[in-house]
Amino acid sequence: MSTIDQQFVEYIVKTLVNNPDKVSIDRTIDEKGVLLSLEVDPEDVGRIIGRRGATAQSIRTLLRALGTKNDARYNLKIVNNDDYEGKHADNDEEAPEEAEEETVETEAPTSDLAEKTRAELADLDDLDI
Repeated sequence: MSTIDQQFVEYIVKTLVNNPDKVSIDRTIDEKGVLLSLEVDPEDVGRIIGRRGATAQSIRTLLRALGTKNDARYNLKIVNNDDYEGKHADNDEEAPEEAEEETVETEAPTSDLAEKTRAELADLDDLDI
């Protein structure tokens, strides 16, 4: 059974993402407080983080307010799923050989995006809320 904090974050996140069925939240309690690990579809990670982490920071701020009400300390961790291959993966099977060279070139920005997202996630996980 999910707790009020899980339901709260789940409601917020499901309204933001394109694939609400793939949203899952794990809750663990340790000496630092309650850790909520958020896992979403790889295509929706950017929506949850937002520009410069603004959306993720806003969710954490709301969690802090909930923690004040419930006398608890909450931390939100956004779990990165690396199984996302990009939108061009479907074109590899049907495309002629000339297009395969183009696909290789277009996959580089996807990996740059993944690296940038990982860096943003690392920065956000270091924040002490």
